[in-house]
Amino acid sequence: MLARFAKRFSTPRNKTNTLLASRLLLFITLAMSHQSIAQDQAISLDKALSYLPAGSDAAIVVIDADTGTRLYQQREEQFQPPASIQKTITALAAASYLPKDFRFSTRIEQQGDNLIVRFSGDPTLMRTDLARLLRQARQKGITAVKGDVLLNGGQFNGYERAAGWPWDILGVCYSAPSSSLSLEHNCVQGALYSNKALGQTTRVNIPSHQPINVTTKAKVVSKDQQQQSHCDLELTTGYNNRYQLDGCLVKRDKPLPLNFAVQDTTAFITAVIKQELGNQGIRLSGKVKRDDSAKGKLIATHYSSALPELLDTMMKDSDNLIADNLTKTLGARYFQQAGTFANGTEAIKAIIKEKTGINLESSILADGSGLSRNNRITAAKMAEVITYIHQQDEQLELLNTMPISGQSGTLRYRQSLRQPPLKGAIAAKSGSLYGTYNLAGQLTAKSGKTLLFVQMVTNYHPPERDENAPAVATPIEAFERQLYRQLYDSY
Repeated sequence: MLARFAKRFSTPRNKTNTLLASRLLLFITLAMSHQSIAQDQAISLDKALSYLPAGSDAAIVVIDADTGTRLYQQREEQFQPPASIQKTITALAAASYLPKDFRFSTRIEQQGDNLIVRFSGDPTLMRTDLARLLRQARQKGITAVKGDVLLNGGQFNGYERAAGWPWDILGVCYSAPSSSLSLEHNCVQGALYSNKALGQTTRVNIPSHQPINVTTKAKVVSKDQQQQSHCDLELTTGYNNRYQLDGCLVKRDKPLPLNFAVQDTTAFITAVIKQELGNQGIRLSGKVKRDDSAKGKLIATHYSSALPELLDTMMKDSDNLIADNLTKTLGARYFQQAGTFANGTEAIKAIIKEKTGINLESSILADGSGLSRNNRITAAKMAEVITYIHQQDEQLELLNTMPISGQSGTLRYRQSLRQPPLKGAIAAKSGSLYGTYNLAGQLTAKSGKTLLFVQMVTNYHPPERDENAPAVATPIEAFERQLYRQLYDSY
């Protein structure tokens, strides 16, 4: 067909017509060749999709970073739960709006006979930092507080947990409350011992200095007993940071590490401050109270790490508390009011539209971490975010915050990506919820070409594996290995 078309068009009256015909023929040939490559690539990616169990839903976008051409797309306009790849959006908004030297601050102030601790939502504030602040106050002559210690947490307001956070995970640390009063990641570590005789009650251990109360009624059982009784370990929370463990735990020689998310941040920090005042030799005559309007003369200040380091930790470790407290900080600064999940997510949308031109108005953002099951975004919009981050990397410096396959962060041990040649070839943010497995970032192919991609797999519910069957890769591992190996080899 091309030959007939060329002959018809190139019957020349002059050399100009001949040249035009040659160029048009070359253009059509290249276009058909590109279409053929795209079709071949689609077939290859369809093979990867075949590894997913029936009922799974996959939205995928692959882009040539040099040209911006979409090499592959499937269900790219379908709304999907982003899970933690939403932190990429939060990082883009923070890097675009906050100064690079932005730091959270925690201040000790004096107001007459009262001492004020002013919090700003520092998600990295540790007990040792608080102790150092009180030590500085003592060194400046404050050996006693005749009045009260006032906790000012007015930087944030409203709910400390976003709409859509599941009730059954509120006691674990990746769902620690997003509060202006944040300390030790609003998380307490402990251990559960089940090395007793079958039928006996487990034993829980919490460090004595931690002001929480955990009790256990969970029984030690065998594996067969657990399966026959359908008994699992259950955690319930109560008033004033009280926790109850029930159900059963299979007998094990080593203790089971546990992490408890603080439920009442004010009560938790109140107890810690009382302990640390005593440790520093500062006598308190009054009480520790919450007062979000308290102001006084500055005595000492602690600063967090600067924004680039906060973003690096947030992205590599998929840190929910950093993401959500940055979100509320953006809301506070953008709208000049106490930060909340509501104004924080609206600020993110507004900032990204103003700074990048990407319109996220139709996207549903309930938090900044991606933990909420209410969040929804399309792979196409995520691809716009990833593309912008790639194009503006010299200014934003966000690509270096992404985990590297087989090397760092949440991708260091990801089975599908940790072996050569994919090891070190992918920089991407991961995201997972129940039935959701997402990745968004960039891949360096065999030729050195950079591909940008978004993978959003949801409704992933494979059948349970027979424990007596030989160990094989899970469907999601097989899918990702095939998908990214094919992209790596094809470009």
